[in-house]
Amino acid sequence: MNSPILNESSRTTHYQREKNKVLKNTYLLLSMTLLFSGAMAAVSMAMNIPHPGLLVTLVGFFGLLFAISKFQNSSLGIVLVFALTGFMGITLGPILNAYLSLPGGSSIIMNAMGATGAIFLGLSAYVVTTKKDFSFMSGFLAVGILVGFLAGLGAYFFEMPGLSLAVSAMFVLLMSGLILYETSNIVNNGETNYVMATTTLFISIFNLFTSLLHLLGFMNQE
Repeated sequence: MNSPILNESSRTTHYQREKNKVLKNTYLLLSMTLLFSGAMAAVSMAMNIPHPGLLVTLVGFFGLLFAISKFQNSSLGIVLVFALTGFMGITLGPILNAYLSLPGGSSIIMNAMGATGAIFLGLSAYVVTTKKDFSFMSGFLAVGILVGFLAGLGAYFFEMPGLSLAVSAMFVLLMSGLILYETSNIVNNGETNYVMATTTLFISIFNLFTSLLHLLGFMNQE
């Protein structure tokens, strides 16, 4: 006869292995997509590819994001993650070239990259170590990202640099929160699909980097 204690211990061990597997696969795929996106950005910079514009960027981003969600449980989902991250890398290239044309532009980029890495590693290590549950942030993040997105569109169309800076500052906080939330989801067994986890974390890192780039670029002009 099986002991209830042994059964519970077995289930706990199984859940822990699943969480570790998702976390490992997520960080592995995330590392690969970051490298791929960086390579695509470098190609875009070297070839002086112009920015595709807001409409193409949004259609490409949301279209690929929808496709990833639809095929998240198949091998096609992984291919689509690389398609999305590569596309975002290509759109990043012209932005980086624009910053490199500024005085001290390379320092701005390196500082933004270093700050992004430090924030991501610090927040991730905190959640993995403490296993704190940040699921309570779900509603706040959803509303905040929607408000920030709409405000960003308003700043773009009405050419409001002050609002644009405020949106960048807002997204630094929101993306930091999203990193905490998604990592917590993995660690506490809320997220079991490493394809979606990778996508969320990549988008968080990308937006965090571009937001910091904008803020540091502005401060460099002062």
